[in-house]
Amino acid sequence: MMKNYDNKTSLASEAAQLQQELTHHNYLYHVLDAPQISDSEFDKKMARLLEIEASHPHLSTPDSPTKRVGAPPIELFETAPHAIPMLGLDNAFNDGELTDFHNRIAKLIERDSYEILYTVEPKLDGVAVELRYEYGILTLATTRGDGIIGEVVTENVRTIRSIPLKLKTPGMGKDQHAMEPEFPTLLEVRGEVIINRKDFENLNQSRLEKGEYLFANPRNAAAGSLRQLDSRVTAARPLSMFVYGTGLVEGMSMKTETGYTTMASHSEMLRTLASFGFPVNPLIREKVTLQQAIDYYRKLEAQRDSLPYEIDGVVIKVDDLALQQELGVKSRSPRWAIAYKFQATEETTVVKDIIVQVGRTGTLTPVALLEPVNIGGVTVSRATLHNMDEIQRKDVRVGDTVVVIRAGDVIPKVVKVIEANRTGTETPFVMPSKCPVCNSEVHRMEDEAAIKCINASCRAQLKERIKHFVSKAAFDVDGLGKKLVEQLVEREIITSFADLFSLEKVELAAMERMGSKSADNILNALEKSKEVPLKRLIYALGIDHTGESAALLLSQTFKTLDRVMNATKEEMEAIDGIGPKTAGAVHDFFSHADNLALIGKLMQNGVTVLPVDDQIGSTEKQEQKGKGDDEVESANNKAEENRAQGKIFVLTGTLSSLTRAEAKERLQQAGAKVTGSVSSKTDYLVAGESSGSKLDKARSLGVTVIDEQTLMSMLENT
Repeated sequence: MMKNYDNKTSLASEAAQLQQELTHHNYLYHVLDAPQISDSEFDKKMARLLEIEASHPHLSTPDSPTKRVGAPPIELFETAPHAIPMLGLDNAFNDGELTDFHNRIAKLIERDSYEILYTVEPKLDGVAVELRYEYGILTLATTRGDGIIGEVVTENVRTIRSIPLKLKTPGMGKDQHAMEPEFPTLLEVRGEVIINRKDFENLNQSRLEKGEYLFANPRNAAAGSLRQLDSRVTAARPLSMFVYGTGLVEGMSMKTETGYTTMASHSEMLRTLASFGFPVNPLIREKVTLQQAIDYYRKLEAQRDSLPYEIDGVVIKVDDLALQQELGVKSRSPRWAIAYKFQATEETTVVKDIIVQVGRTGTLTPVALLEPVNIGGVTVSRATLHNMDEIQRKDVRVGDTVVVIRAGDVIPKVVKVIEANRTGTETPFVMPSKCPVCNSEVHRMEDEAAIKCINASCRAQLKERIKHFVSKAAFDVDGLGKKLVEQLVEREIITSFADLFSLEKVELAAMERMGSKSADNILNALEKSKEVPLKRLIYALGIDHTGESAALLLSQTFKTLDRVMNATKEEMEAIDGIGPKTAGAVHDFFSHADNLALIGKLMQNGVTVLPVDDQIGSTEKQEQKGKGDDEVESANNKAEENRAQGKIFVLTGTLSSLTRAEAKERLQQAGAKVTGSVSSKTDYLVAGESSGSKLDKARSLGVTVIDEQTLMSMLENT
């Protein structure tokens, strides 16, 4: 029987004790899988704590275990930026590609390849999230989102029982007061939210019995559960999590059971996170060679179907954190990590027909219509055939029995034809000589496999361009879906995306399934979208070879639309992450009078492009506004003296006054770019002691070579 307390002090003590006990037993059950009390005893303690907190709300703390039961619904998700971008990963699909990754690293850091050790982690098929802890308390949880900004899902994440609401003190559970908590003041932890196979089966069975739609696979179930507006729904779903890394960390010295650590390696960092109570995957292998990583990949691939959760490969990371920092990142992925994907799940099916789709750039893409088949939990009825060269190489015909995979376990792809199943009735496919939509001539692009419709007025292209223009990563016009876009184009109400901003209510209201209120909503959404960040505008224009990452790099480098429009190909190619194809495509786009007229029409219709400074925020402007003229002039003079700004540096050899990682950080703070290899675009090579082959290459290319003293002199003016 639970005790009754007559005074507030006793109630506060009881609540604190119950919070501590429930947190401890929750950790034992959900993280260590080693419960010490029965479910009924746990439930009694939880019921008592709920009772106390309901009658005395001031005793309910942010890290209380009762927060796991869910909070009232919200209307929509807020967003929050990641302090450090949550990047994606490059992929390897065979040993050769993994070896290439390994050799690239060895070349960049100028070391023998056998010296590089890795951590190998199962690549979970779930939802990436970031958790922020301030002084040991969970204060924020966000999804990966676009890698720069994520959705805030804090209340939902609080319901996941394997995630600590308060960091566990190393040694907790042995002697609760033996050690004072020693945490970073700020700790961002990243991981994957998943649903185990068995839990997924039980969840779908329950939904089947209730007459609810079934989830296609555990990943979809996890994503749908995490993005519930009502966290009480999330609390009822069997979500769990494994952590795999950190974001921003402030206060690096952290106390663990073995003393203090500054986390010199990725594997040490994972052990430190485990000591704080985070669930770390027990299948992770530490400090292995390349060959050992490949061997472990094979082992996990063989065990894949017997694991309690779905994985689609392994993630291989350089273990040494200093090397990670030295290697740095590209626009979309780190150089020190790669995903080695398993061979995709495959099935056989029949090609019922081959149709041709016309994309926003005019490319004609053949698509196989298939007898529906279930592959890895997803029903597949279409698969891309890419181009005519690919069809001829594989000899795919209508009526063929084919092997289909989900490439990377995601995109359906025809791998090969089973010729033994042919009956002689199969029909070879012929690519049309005219566009199937506008009947214009089609042309094969020089040095490309693509066949394109070159009619800029082709309705199929226009529809796809406008769908792209209003998409979430572009102008993000809420409510303007593909069906409405198709109607507007078919009825010739719009002939370019600039026409969207001159639409009238009567035109919208006349569309199918539209009314006065819906028309008003779309017009309001269009008005709201008129103030657009530069990176979104560049992406929205649909320029060949220019995705979100390239658009971001261009906006960060040139700051304004005018500067992007007037940039040379050479200036764009000098940007780390922008290749010659992208540079050429962007330059060509802004060289055409029709495109310039289209941009002019956008501006006439009220679109305002925010320069990059305005996108970041007004804090710096406010600070400068409060300064006197002398201070502002001094700051401007200092900027002019900054010889490093905008230059490309490469570091080689050993520096005496600072590490290469510190030098790289100082240079980046000064506005310079630091790359790992010397090229004709390099402005300065900083040569320390024992410089290697980079020095010879720099001299052969005529790159300016400077010593450490010159570097420090340059940095003094920043």
